[in-house]
Amino acid sequence: MSRRKGINNKLNVISENFKNFRAESGLSQKVLCERLELIGLNLYKADIYAIEHNKRCVKDYELLAFSIVFNKPITDFFKDVNDFS
Repeated sequence: MSRRKGINNKLNVISENFKNFRAESGLSQKVLCERLELIGLNLYKADIYAIEHNKRCVKDYELLAFSIVFNKPITDFFKDVNDFS
């Protein structure tokens, strides 16, 4: 069974914005995991790294949790995404 490659060999298209939002918020990967856990989403630092480096798909409920923690509309995660062309 072959591994799915997503769009343009990326497993998510929000990685750059996700990484920027985490940096803007001043949260380490560990602290982000702790904040996500407070709202019921359990991720590890390795998961955050994988999302930021396009090595992991993002589930819809994870995107919702990111939106809550970063206090950003979901649409902001897709801003300037050009991976569909």
